[in-house]
Amino acid sequence: MSARFRSYRYVGPADIRAEVVRGSGGGRPIRSAGELAAWLGAQERGDLAEPFTYVVALDGVLRLAPRRSEHVACAGGGRVLGAGEIAFGVEDGAWAVVGIGNQSTGYCPEPDSWPAVAAALARIGVARPDAFTDVFVFRRCPDCGERAVVKEDDFVCACCAAELPRDWNFE
Repeated sequence: MSARFRSYRYVGPADIRAEVVRGSGGGRPIRSAGELAAWLGAQERGDLAEPFTYVVALDGVLRLAPRRSEHVACAGGGRVLGAGEIAFGVEDGAWAVVGIGNQSTGYCPEPDSWPAVAAALARIGVARPDAFTDVFVFRRCPDCGERAVVKEDDFVCACCAAELPRDWNFE
């Protein structure tokens, strides 16, 4: 699966990775609409009102975890094809994706990760939007090394005011 799509390594703080991955079995793998319904049915009612953490593992399988989970824990510490937050709602009597983005400062996936995410959702058979509903652009500052979110097409580091590269630069 990963040969078709770019994979992303964890680029966040090493101490977070070490802390959350230890003993983590990763997020819940979701391979079917039935598994999704069972997992969502087991969540607290209040948690269903918020997005969940997701990753798409290298095998193309969607993994879910509660929103306050770190993406690196959801991924079991490994590389991913996509990562972000995902919200579900009921449409026509079935669970559907009602919001999804690539917001993960641990993996900083490109908006171009959508095809891998869409493929994982298609395999499950869940209704979804045609693209990310929330799109984030990440860059690493070449001067201070911080991870930055580009807002309003302004490629300037918020920490040191250096110009950020136009191309994704985490590898």
